[in-house]
Amino acid sequence: MLYSIYESQRSLMEPFADLAHAAAKYYSNPLSPFSETQFAHRMSAAFELMHRLGKDYEKPEFNIRTVDVDGISCAIHERVEIDKPFCELRRFKRFSDDPDTLLKLKDQPVVLLVAPLSGHYSTLLRDTVRSMLQGHKVYITDWKNARTVPVSEGDFHLDDYVNYIQEFIRYLQGKYGNCHVMSVCQPTVPVLAAVSLMASRGETTPLSMTMMGGPIDARRSPTAVNNLAVKNSFNWFENNVIYRVPANFPGAGRRVYPGFMQHMGFVAMNPDRHATSHYDYFQDLIRGDGASAEAHRKFYDEYNAVLDMDANYYLETIKTVFQDYSLVNGSWDVRSPSGDLERVRPQDISETALLTVEGELDDISGCGQTEAAQGLCSGIPPEHRIHYEVKGAGHYGIFSGRRWRNHVYPQVRDFIIAHQPGEPAATAPVRRALSA
Repeated sequence: MLYSIYESQRSLMEPFADLAHAAAKYYSNPLSPFSETQFAHRMSAAFELMHRLGKDYEKPEFNIRTVDVDGISCAIHERVEIDKPFCELRRFKRFSDDPDTLLKLKDQPVVLLVAPLSGHYSTLLRDTVRSMLQGHKVYITDWKNARTVPVSEGDFHLDDYVNYIQEFIRYLQGKYGNCHVMSVCQPTVPVLAAVSLMASRGETTPLSMTMMGGPIDARRSPTAVNNLAVKNSFNWFENNVIYRVPANFPGAGRRVYPGFMQHMGFVAMNPDRHATSHYDYFQDLIRGDGASAEAHRKFYDEYNAVLDMDANYYLETIKTVFQDYSLVNGSWDVRSPSGDLERVRPQDISETALLTVEGELDDISGCGQTEAAQGLCSGIPPEHRIHYEVKGAGHYGIFSGRRWRNHVYPQVRDFIIAHQPGEPAATAPVRRALSA
C-alpha cells in the first residue's frame, strides 16, 4: 500500500515539477524583461530548486565517450555481453586508429568490476570505470531495477547473485583465458563466496581479487548501517520495508525493498549536510556560479537515482551478512544452479592474489571489515595478500574522486599488473608500495 501511495503522490507532483522548471527558464531567459533583476534571479533559483526536489530521477548514463591511454584518445563503445533477468554484463570496448595503441590495448588485463546492488545504480562507479579504462579491459555488472523485472522471471536470491558472478567469471575466462575481479562495497561478500566455491570445486579462479570498502566482517568497527541491521529483527525488516511493486510497472506484484525507502535512509544519515547542499545550490544559482551549480546537479542526479531490490535478495543479505555473519563463522551454504548446497570456504582459495582496500574514515563499512578477508583467505600465500588503508578517505573516496584517482587507482593498477601472467618482476616493488 505504501508503494502505491508514494507512486500516486509522485505522479501528482510531476506536473508541478515540470511547471517549476518552465518557470525557472522563463525568469532566467535573457529575452524576458525581468531577467536582469535580482528578483528574477531569486525566482529562477527558487523554481529550479523546486523542480529538482520534485522531479523523478531516472537511471543515469555512464556517459564515457573517450578515454586517454598513454596520451592517445580512444573511443568507448558500451555494449551488453550477457543479459540476465536481473543484471547485464556490460563491456566498455575501446577503439583507436593508432597501431601501437591497438597492440597495447590487446595485451592489457581484463577486469570484472562488480558493482554494488545496494540502492544506487552501477553508474555510481563511473569514475572507477573511467580510471580503469586507462589500463584495462573493463566489464561491469549493471544491475537492473527489480520493478522492471516481470514476476514471470522468478525471484532473485543472494545465491543467484553469487551464481551470476561465477557465470561472468567463467565467460571472461573462456574469452581471455582468465581475468581479475574487483568488487566495491556490498559485493565483496558474494564475490568472495563465488571465488571460494570455484576454488573448492577445483575450477580455475581469477588471477586476483581487489576488495574495496565491503562488509566482510560486519562485527568490526560497526557503523550506523551495521547497527540498524543488528537492532532490528529479520521479521521487522520483512514487515516494515518490503512492499509489492504497483501495477504501472513491468514487475507489478514483485516483493521489493523500494528505492524511495532506501533514498530516505540515505538522506536520514546526514540530513543537515543535504539541506546545506541544497541551500548552497540555491545561492550558486543566484550568484550565477554555473560551475558549482553543475557540480551539485551531477552529484544529485546520481545520488537521487535509486532502484528497487528483490525482497528475497535484500532480506537474505541482511540475515547472512549483518545478523548471522555466516561468511566469517564458516556457516554459509550457497545453492548452485543445479540445486546443490555448497559450503563457502575462503581458505580453499590458493591461486588468486588478494588486495583489500579501506578508507580510514569510512562510515558505511568500518575499518577492519574488509581487511577481515585477509584472515579468511589463509590458503593464499602471505606474499600475495596485501591490505591498503587510504588515509583521510571516506567510503566514496576509495573509488571516486581525487583520492581514488591519485592514490588508490595507481595501487590497484600496479597490483593487477604484478599478478598478470608474464609480469613476475613487478611483484616485489608493488608489495612494498602497497604496504607503505
